[in-house]
Amino acid sequence: MTRSLPELLQSAEAHLYPNYRQPELVMLRGQGVFVWDTSGKRYLDFYAGIAVNALGHAHPRVVRALTEQASLLCHMSNYFYNEPNIELAARLCQLTGFDRVLFSNSGTEANEAMLKLCRSYFHQAGEHDRYRIIAFDGSFHGRTLGALALTGQQKYRQGFGPLPGVTHVPYGDLGAVEAALGPDVAGVIVETVQGEGGVLPAPAGFLEGLRQLTRAHGSLLLIDEIQTGVGRTGRFLGIQHSGVEADAISLAKALGAGVPIGAMLCREKYSEALPPGSHGSTFGGNALASRVALAVLDEFEEKALVSHAHNLGQYLAQRLAKLERQSSVVATTRGQGLLQAVVLDSRIDAREVVGALRDAGLLVTVAGGQALRLSPPLIITEEELDLGLDILERVLGNLS
Repeated sequence: MTRSLPELLQSAEAHLYPNYRQPELVMLRGQGVFVWDTSGKRYLDFYAGIAVNALGHAHPRVVRALTEQASLLCHMSNYFYNEPNIELAARLCQLTGFDRVLFSNSGTEANEAMLKLCRSYFHQAGEHDRYRIIAFDGSFHGRTLGALALTGQQKYRQGFGPLPGVTHVPYGDLGAVEAALGPDVAGVIVETVQGEGGVLPAPAGFLEGLRQLTRAHGSLLLIDEIQTGVGRTGRFLGIQHSGVEADAISLAKALGAGVPIGAMLCREKYSEALPPGSHGSTFGGNALASRVALAVLDEFEEKALVSHAHNLGQYLAQRLAKLERQSSVVATTRGQGLLQAVVLDSRIDAREVVGALRDAGLLVTVAGGQALRLSPPLIITEEELDLGLDILERVLGNLS
């Protein structure tokens, strides 16, 4: 490091747009499930870049894929095919059962593509007034205006003017969905686990009920798998726990293990809903990101990381349930796979707890106000999981 921490912080304060609330430290490097700041302090990462770094930090397979592909071809735009992207599309279809893939750079963009696909499909069918989307309170689908319209949290929407065309209903309430359905509804979008909403798994039978209702009303079922997809919940897709077949899904986050990539997958039936010129992405599907995503999927297959996430997710849930029974400051625990939450009692300031955990060497984040979200890299071992949970128990014990 050529500049001191105070110099870096001063420069950040002077030049970065101040829409984030970072602590006064600068991360320097990472290895596996650990990261180090500029002072040399080590942290155990139960945050994983908001469930992005599924293979941890500086994974040799990712580094090798980046290096090799950068020496060949990074970007040509979608005026031309590139080999890694063709291979990645085929691989994702094989893993998910979908037929078509449209690539982008982020989860927000993948949701935008899914929203446009849904509305355009009915427009092309002559149903020009069929554009309304049903989404859910507490949901999070991104921050661009289209994705923000889908997001069911007012704190993210405030100040950006009217965002029409979306009806929000309570998560898990099939009766409310049925009441909101009408001839103008093009689709229903849902997360199998609400991540930003506080790590809330879908209630039993909810996703199956949504599929029945959307089929009965001729609407599309859209699944946001940005946080739950690519093994996070112990299946490759969160929707696979229920056996429900969606019309389209969005992926991002763990697919690139830190390299920006997003994808919208759909059934063949909708392959003409976005004809040439109706949607696109300059960087979406570039050779570099595609090659890395292929390397991620190779590592998942060779190391059986989806089943690993399932097994360690069960162990994590058991330890958190024990913590809930023993701690007076824990209201409840919940989650699926290696996406779990410790919900703190309302009298506890969750952000202060995040700071105390960081000082103790453990990185977590807050979701839904009072939930400490645990989303460690999927390569984490039971010993590393225990190390982090011991820190969590010690810090929460000091609050009792």
